[in-house]
Amino acid sequence: MESRTFGKTGLRVPVIGMGTWQSYDVRDPGEVQPVTDAILAHGATFVDTSPMYGSAERVLAKTLGEHRRDVTVATKVWAGSAREGREQIRRALEWYGGVIDLYQIHNLEAWETHLPYLEELKAQGKVRAIGITHWSASHFARMATIIEAGRIEAIQIPYNPREREVEAELLPLAERRGLGVVLMRPLEKGALTRTAPPARELGFLADYGIRTWAQALLNWGVSDPRVSVSIPATGDVKHAIDNCEVGNARRFDAAARDRVAALARRHTT
Repeated sequence: MESRTFGKTGLRVPVIGMGTWQSYDVRDPGEVQPVTDAILAHGATFVDTSPMYGSAERVLAKTLGEHRRDVTVATKVWAGSAREGREQIRRALEWYGGVIDLYQIHNLEAWETHLPYLEELKAQGKVRAIGITHWSASHFARMATIIEAGRIEAIQIPYNPREREVEAELLPLAERRGLGVVLMRPLEKGALTRTAPPARELGFLADYGIRTWAQALLNWGVSDPRVSVSIPATGDVKHAIDNCEVGNARRFDAAARDRVAALARRHTT
């Protein structure tokens, strides 16, 4: 699978990873163990989770097991107080072997409180990189202000053919600042795949090694060289393997990206 340097962190990450929102919030880790096994077998060694996702953070750690050392783990602090945030961080460090590769402040929640503590942990070697996330364009200006302060190494943002607000400021700024970029919502929470364009309009995808509409959407995102890794979430082994295949596909050129974006506008609701 193609890999990219994650900004200035020195980490190398695959272009396709996996998120765990909704899909890993299960009681028994055995329910999703085959999914974790499948993505690791196919080179998707970047995983993203959060305490916001119910039991997903703990469940993911269980399914990684001894493979933890081979995986880039991104998790988040999502708390309104320092006390709650530090407890979340304590648990995550315990679950993931004492080191988190990318610790993110989820939706900028109490970021002024959590950032200094994450910086302390980074100085101690318990955190390798610090990032911020938000799903809403209404908060992108605030994200830009934090980026300009020079205290973070990564951002996680929504980016797909119908959510392109990050192209205006955040992606250019991330590129200038040398940040890693984690792409969330590559399928717009599944909305972009509910109705695929007709097969007669998708023939050009074969030239890029793309078989399905979902793969086309994933490839659209990672064909932007400013994106480090895309993190589609799934609890289905077949979908997980299909997602991983995109890591070995040929990236779209500008014309193909425009074509996919036009199809998304025309055929999805």
